[in-house]
Amino acid sequence: MSDHDWQAPGGAPAPGPAPDAARSARFDPSAFPPPSVEASPSALPAPAAPTSPMYGQVPYGSPLGWTPPPKPGLLPLHPLGFGTVLWAPFKVLRRNPAATFGTGLVVQLVSVVAMLAVFIPFMVFVVSRVESATDSADADALMSGAIGGFLLLMLVPIALSLIAGAFLQGVMVVEVASGTLGERLRFAALWKRAAKRFWPLLGWTAMVTGAIVVAFAFFIAIIVVATFFDPVTVIVTILVMILAGLGAAVVAAWLGTKLSLVPSVIVLEGVGIGTAMKRSWRLTDGFFWRTFGTLLLVGFILNLAAQVVVQPVSLIGTIVAAIIDPTGTGAAIAITVVTMIVTVILSLLIGAITAVVQAALVAVIYIDLRMRTEALDLELVRHIEQRDAGLPVTDPYAAPSTATAPASTAAGPAWP
Repeated sequence: MSDHDWQAPGGAPAPGPAPDAARSARFDPSAFPPPSVEASPSALPAPAAPTSPMYGQVPYGSPLGWTPPPKPGLLPLHPLGFGTVLWAPFKVLRRNPAATFGTGLVVQLVSVVAMLAVFIPFMVFVVSRVESATDSADADALMSGAIGGFLLLMLVPIALSLIAGAFLQGVMVVEVASGTLGERLRFAALWKRAAKRFWPLLGWTAMVTGAIVVAFAFFIAIIVVATFFDPVTVIVTILVMILAGLGAAVVAAWLGTKLSLVPSVIVLEGVGIGTAMKRSWRLTDGFFWRTFGTLLLVGFILNLAAQVVVQPVSLIGTIVAAIIDPTGTGAAIAITVVTMIVTVILSLLIGAITAVVQAALVAVIYIDLRMRTEALDLELVRHIEQRDAGLPVTDPYAAPSTATAPASTAAGPAWP
């Protein structure tokens, strides 16, 4: 019995549609019209063109098309690990040895030649005057004057060393910055770029040296004044000065670490000494121990390497001379002279390497801290991609307040 055959007891059958008609109405094909397949292509919505380039692409519609990925530079373009920061300065020497080591060697030669040129004639003059003195009183007066003249002449090589050291800092900062962008500059190009910021660098180096000289002079003056009193006062003064010296060393290490990035800021951001000091102070906030530990560890490695290389040569020369001439008759004078010459040459080479690595380390730390605090790595990636695509670029190392200036307002890229 179907549902339509049922009726209430005593009632008439309920009217209803026939089964076929109801099924046809339930599945009416007209309720589901087929999709149209003759729609015009022009009626379909066109895909929207991208309004800005995606990361790692040239702008939409650029005729340049695909560009190869940038070649790896001196530093990876992301915040650096401790090992990378530690060994990157040594990589500077291996990557561009002619320009970097050559500059360091020139600086060392300038210092040595200046010292020899000043002191050798002076010593010859003093010795000839002492030998021609008629009595011991004149000789003593000449020796006293010679000590004063020696101290005054020390200012000449110190001044030249300051000038050469400031210039070396600028050269190494430019080398690290350009090497990170994948560039390899020659000797003359490095010197030309570093010379643009030479005077602020020299001013900063003179300030640091002056502060050190004043501090030493203050301690020495107090000790000299104390010698005019009784021995107990002298001993107490010396003990107090030792403790004060330890405290001053701690303060100097703290200030030196906080202001260690000043040369890099002066060269790469093109600011004055005062602004560079503030920038260095802010960049090292939260990274003091990392910066201090890196500077200390690299300095220890360089000092240890210098001792390992130079001291054995000097020791071997002394032993050989003692074996050949145990009584000191002068038979081993040639060996002594050769040992001294070899020691001086090794000291020059090690000094050049040390100066280059220490100056480059400061620049590496500066770039790493800007990557961590100011996303400099993204700016460097963008700069490299736009440069390789032939697009206009701005200075990627500019300070954050000026780094976003539009390229059309500048006469040309600040970092060629």
